[in-house]
Amino acid sequence: MGLLLNAEPAVAPPSAWVVRWAHLVPAGADVLDVACGNGRHLRWFHARNHPVAGVDRARDAIEQIAHLGDLRMADIEGGPWPFDGRQFGGVVVTNYLHRPLLPVLVQSVAPGGVLIYETFATGQEQVGRPRSSAFLLQPGELLAVVGGLQVVAFEDGWLPSPDRRVQRIAAVRSGAGPAAHGNPRLAADSIPSAAARNPAGSARVPGLPPAAGR
Repeated sequence: MGLLLNAEPAVAPPSAWVVRWAHLVPAGADVLDVACGNGRHLRWFHARNHPVAGVDRARDAIEQIAHLGDLRMADIEGGPWPFDGRQFGGVVVTNYLHRPLLPVLVQSVAPGGVLIYETFATGQEQVGRPRSSAFLLQPGELLAVVGGLQVVAFEDGWLPSPDRRVQRIAAVRSGAGPAAHGNPRLAADSIPSAAARNPAGSARVPGLPPAAGR
């Protein structure tokens, strides 16, 4: 059997949440992936004709996907924001939280664009990593930080396979954008959130404990 050289690394599929709300990104608009890793979301948007940009502190990850677009290796927690002054039709963040950066991410959403954010929330420490509160969103925290954006969808609850507690949001900035490209937005109150499905404010996987403080 021959030796396969320079094979593409295995890439996880994109988040179902990102795929679900990707239609809110205006057609052909730039998409920024924050803490992009090996580019599972960059690759997905690139394949759908979106110019892509991304940032991660891991050199090997950035080198693997540098051909896709505007990729930056940077320490966004200890150094300057590498896309200062730029806005994007889509800003995507998954499995990452650095609270001082949240206002910058909101400001990076262009008129007509969307922020799609999903990461771990309080309660995750009961079932696995991360356990530090520094990496776990507090109840309703994403709702509190997206001022200036219209919330289209929000969920805060348990997901299976693997069991994990997440909080996630899709929020758009008013202006010319998806509607002009045949992607009508749904009103925020038309999306059944986790809170709407559960009086306690969370969706739960049967058999798992409620989040701390709930």
